[in-house]
Amino acid sequence: MVVGAGPTGENLADRAHAGGLSVAVVESELVGGECSYWACMPSKALLRPAAALADARRLPGAREAAGGTLDAAAVLERRDEFTSHWKDDGQVDWLKGAGLVLVRGRGRLDGVKRVAVETPDGGRRVLTARHAVAVCTGTRAALPDLAGLADVRPWTSREATSAARVPARLAVVGGGVVACEMATAWRALGSEVVQLVRGSRLLPRMEPFAGELVAQGLRAAGVDVRFGASVTGVRRDGPVTLTLDGGETVTADEVLFATGRTPATADLGLETVGLDAGRPIEVDDTGLAAGVPGEWLYAAGDVNGRALLTHQGKYQGRIFGAVIADRAAGRTLDTAEWGRSVATADERAVPQVVFTDPEATAVGLTLEQATRAGHRVRAVDYDLGRVAGASLYADGYQGRARAVVDLDREILLGVTFVGAGVAELLHSATIAVAGEVPVSRLWHAVPAYPTISEVWLRLLETYRG
Repeated sequence: MVVGAGPTGENLADRAHAGGLSVAVVESELVGGECSYWACMPSKALLRPAAALADARRLPGAREAAGGTLDAAAVLERRDEFTSHWKDDGQVDWLKGAGLVLVRGRGRLDGVKRVAVETPDGGRRVLTARHAVAVCTGTRAALPDLAGLADVRPWTSREATSAARVPARLAVVGGGVVACEMATAWRALGSEVVQLVRGSRLLPRMEPFAGELVAQGLRAAGVDVRFGASVTGVRRDGPVTLTLDGGETVTADEVLFATGRTPATADLGLETVGLDAGRPIEVDDTGLAAGVPGEWLYAAGDVNGRALLTHQGKYQGRIFGAVIADRAAGRTLDTAEWGRSVATADERAVPQVVFTDPEATAVGLTLEQATRAGHRVRAVDYDLGRVAGASLYADGYQGRARAVVDLDREILLGVTFVGAGVAELLHSATIAVAGEVPVSRLWHAVPAYPTISEVWLRLLETYRG
């Protein structure tokens, strides 16, 4: 049984079924989960027109043809199409076509291999798994403890990606991925946006230059980015008024709190199996929950806290679903011909793209993380604007690349690209990091000319000196 029918749960269920098991999937909301309706798909549908227009404006000839502003109604309509107008008929059809059983309702663990489901009609069903239960419930937006916040009706990522109209003024609280992307999107759609960041930089988990370049891009687009700005009070009297720690106030029509995520485990029945509610479910590399005897409880995706990204959840789902089926059939998990077993999740090379302008992308370790982990490393930097393909991509192209090289093994531990159009470069970096490709071998991976990917050659030349 799989609790949660988001991308992680769907992939895990599909792989377990392909391995020979019958699978039931329990879902209380829409099949397809957060990614399909309130995160990845709608947010990127909002962001892509802004990026296309920004690219056009950086090129003579195209610039003259790209006058005016985005048609907000058309952008929102296309966004609605990508969410299937918040209906899950297509996803349900896929699930059933894959041979999976859908159980509608809120699922809670109810002891060993048992899931109690509160059905939409007010009933209760108790399901018992023969082999395993996999929890794939993801995370929920975390809101700060501010008096009266509920009365303000703040936006979270859900409202920010599904809003039906463009607010005249939007305050964005936070400096992470959601905050930066939604500030980008709604500014492009016509909102006056102020971004209030408690810390001193954007995107604090990436290389410092990534946040610096994204901040420059936001400000160039007209976003009022303020650092060291902590919100201490909120009230709504028509508009929303936010009080900052220095006493200054900010007024907006809507406010988005993009202040983190929390695992969706508070009402999951974890106490019935000896686990703490409200915390991530700790798992090993095969997805087994720690502290639960009997090897029957698994957790995949955001809910286990390992890597809060849709693609990593889907990856874990594929791995763990196959593991569950193999264990049920008594098959060995060791696949020696692959080197490292494909039955364990390897998260040393986690890729991420922030779809701002410029885009910020990274995989593996930053310089600080690698150094803190005890590696002897060197950071190799290159100005992306000096690459021929980048200069053709846009006049005045601004961007930067960094490779973090392990000097003892001469492999890459991490790569960061920041610039327009660099999202499609990231998978090459992911392969290099995940595959531990020697730097000497990367010389023979010849980039096509003239493309932005020629930055790989420039990084290698800089490293060799």
